[in-house]
Amino acid sequence: MLDVGIKEVTFGNNVTVINPCNIYGCEIGDNTFVGPFVEIQKDVSIGKNCKVQSHSFICELVTIGNDCFIGHGVMFINDLFSEGGPARGDKTKWRSTLIGNNVSIGSNATILPVSICDNVVIGAGAVVTKDIIQSGIYIGNPAKQRKKI
Repeated sequence: MLDVGIKEVTFGNNVTVINPCNIYGCEIGDNTFVGPFVEIQKDVSIGKNCKVQSHSFICELVTIGNDCFIGHGVMFINDLFSEGGPARGDKTKWRSTLIGNNVSIGSNATILPVSICDNVVIGAGAVVTKDIIQSGIYIGNPAKQRKKI
């Protein structure tokens, strides 16, 4: 059985983590909250004043800006199965995700390897398959802009 928990994490000031969690090899900024049953993998960076709700999965190569909200059950993806199946440990096939500042991602959204600019709301259950370069509210599968903000 593997030993799980919190290992090799760089925490800012006033970070709250509710166990059980599996968090390792990442950075979490000041005043950030991480709910239970969350996995945050190595080489992830989460900014200041963020909230990550329960049951979310933040895979390697994800960067999240400041003042962000990650709803319950949000899944980040770094392997696009570019050759018809999983990369099977070949990290050169993985892609990174960049989330700007003041981004809110609704529950059960799926975020593929993309860049999302500042001041964006992603609706619950949305699937983000392409870069978002304009502030606004995005919903659906694939996620499309519903309203400018």
